[in-house]
Amino acid sequence: MDNPYILMLIALTVLAIIDLVVGVSNDAVNFLNSAIGSKAISVRNIMIIASIGVFMGAITSSGMMEVARKGIFNPNMFMFQDIMFIFMAVMITDILLLDIFNSLGMPTSTTVSIVFELLGAAVCISLLKISANDSESFNDLWSYINHETATKIIFGILLSVVVAFSVGAIVQFFSRLIYSFNFEKRATYINALFGGFAITAITYFIIIKGMKGTPFYKDVKHLIEGNTIAIIAGSFAAWSLISQLLIKVFKINILKLIIGVGTFSLAMAFSGNDLVNFVGVPIAAWNSYQAWEVSGLAADAFSMGVLAKKVPSNVWLLLIAGGVMVVTLWTSSKAQNVIKTGIDLSRQGEGHEKFQPNPLSRVVVRVAMGLNSVISYIIPKPTLEFVNSKFEKPVISLPKDKTYELPAFDLIRASVNLIVAGILISIATSMKLPLSTTYVTFMVAMGTSLADRAWGRESAVYRVAGVLNVIGGWFLTAITAFLAAALVAYLISWDMVMIPILLAIVAILIGRNTLIHRKKTKEVKKQQFIERADLITINGVIEESADHISEVATRVNKLYTNVVNDLANHDLNKLRKTDKHVEKLNDEIDGLKDGVFYFIKSLDETSVQASKFYIEVLGYLQDVAQSISYISRASYKHVNNNHKNLKKEQLKDLKAIDNQLSSLLVKINEIFKNRTFDDLDNVLIEKQALLVDVSNSIEKQVARIRTDETSPKNTTLYFSVLLETKDLIGALMSLLQTYEEFYLNTKQVK
Repeated sequence: MDNPYILMLIALTVLAIIDLVVGVSNDAVNFLNSAIGSKAISVRNIMIIASIGVFMGAITSSGMMEVARKGIFNPNMFMFQDIMFIFMAVMITDILLLDIFNSLGMPTSTTVSIVFELLGAAVCISLLKISANDSESFNDLWSYINHETATKIIFGILLSVVVAFSVGAIVQFFSRLIYSFNFEKRATYINALFGGFAITAITYFIIIKGMKGTPFYKDVKHLIEGNTIAIIAGSFAAWSLISQLLIKVFKINILKLIIGVGTFSLAMAFSGNDLVNFVGVPIAAWNSYQAWEVSGLAADAFSMGVLAKKVPSNVWLLLIAGGVMVVTLWTSSKAQNVIKTGIDLSRQGEGHEKFQPNPLSRVVVRVAMGLNSVISYIIPKPTLEFVNSKFEKPVISLPKDKTYELPAFDLIRASVNLIVAGILISIATSMKLPLSTTYVTFMVAMGTSLADRAWGRESAVYRVAGVLNVIGGWFLTAITAFLAAALVAYLISWDMVMIPILLAIVAILIGRNTLIHRKKTKEVKKQQFIERADLITINGVIEESADHISEVATRVNKLYTNVVNDLANHDLNKLRKTDKHVEKLNDEIDGLKDGVFYFIKSLDETSVQASKFYIEVLGYLQDVAQSISYISRASYKHVNNNHKNLKKEQLKDLKAIDNQLSSLLVKINEIFKNRTFDDLDNVLIEKQALLVDVSNSIEKQVARIRTDETSPKNTTLYFSVLLETKDLIGALMSLLQTYEEFYLNTKQVK
């Protein structure tokens, strides 16, 4: 085709849709965390409210589109061809980057990625133009890059993390002092004033400030500008009276209303700020193409100074983009995982922690504890007692099988999360500063959690580690986006044939990661870990422990056979893969042991004895996993160090043991899978023959050492495998004996 730029525009359009789907799946759900975590409104109603907010935000986002056109680089320094190369590089990189980060499970920010991708691609193309021009030097780079605006944007994103955390913590602290945790007992006028403040903030920053991005703002501009104080004061008085009326007459919980309005406002602010991340570049490319097409000049001769002018955005394009965001919001299979991450890190109670502590998180917690001791020493005791009384949590009595219905946090914290995040995002949007909505909402939630004393001694080190991981992910996103976009821009400028190659890579990677995601989703459904709240009887303990034993028997059978076969073939790559699967099994059993506390708490009074049995079962399962782990690691180390293969006699003995062990594990799996526990006696009898064979193999090796064995490394590995196999069988048999005794005792009681 004579005009390749048409194809580039089509590609940019498709990339924009994919970018919307990939980005929104991990970004837009951030404004749902507070409403869902507090369980103030049904999930269906929350989604409806959020969808309307996204549509409204799409209409008001046109002002943000200027960032893609001239916020990072000076368009008058580039030709049309250069601009198209930059835009193609940005969109290709954005898709690849988000997809890779999503696959790794790393937190990322679409705003941070798009800003640094624009910067990286623009810097690359600028350096190429400078190198081709003898009259220019490296110092001329600053005439290509809009460094003042770019620096302002980057600083704004970085500052927003600190501001969001600090403001969230301060507002939550004073809100809790006013309300305490017994907010239902507060006077109605307090609720009315809080409602007046919250809805006034939303009204001004979301609606009035948001209108600046719309074409009809000029019609009401004279009524708004210069009357800020009057509008805020009037809104506060009006909304406070309306709130009092709703509370007294209609018996409406004003906090739930605030959460509903806050969800709408945050959805609107998100869409208004983040839509540019997905469609800003394609829209700018379309505007560039329209200007170049009518010029009649060559693509490398038409200056793009036209992008420096304000170009009205097509409202219909924005609405279509908003529609794609809404559909993604309702249909994304990844949404629940993202919601769960935010809620788990900010929940009021204890529970399983997603992130593991690191040295820095431990230091931060120790320093915070020291500061807390100093503050407690300085502040008068009566003041401390007053503050502490406001943070005393009420005891909520629920049946043990209903404890999972408790919200992660209360309505006060949910309201503060939404109000503060919405205001901060809206202020930035009104100033046409892109900021990471992901990190603003996340850091506000972390700040309110800290102020609300949700980070206790039991959880602080994990929560701090989570925050540090997210911030570290931000820096990693920025650096990767800059370098990757620069590389893609260089490849495209080198030869345009790289565009279809890169697009093919995008398609392959997205398809591959989609299949991996589906596989992982199926694995999650197959997991044997069920809600502890359901395990309240002896039957529940027997059922879950049987599932665990069946699953472990199947996996250990496969892993042991793999190790023996891979060791025989001296296959390092397969041994490495097997070792990863073994490590995964160990992690899952460790996770079960970490949850013993919650398991015991879920038992009813008549089945407390079952806790001892369950702990013993997990202990034996851990012994089995550690044995197969040692066997796998020793085999991998032996092959990795390029030691000699095991002798044929050794491999023959190992294979025979593997066959017998495999038969035993298959029977164990069938017994526990089918719940035919009366057959355990037969398995216990068979185990003696297997132990005898293992002992015989050890004796054979001792005899070989005395006659013809010449490799001490082979002997060490062989003895290690046999001894650990013996321990593995012993742990299995102890497990079966414990299970049989408990099962028979249970039958007798019945």
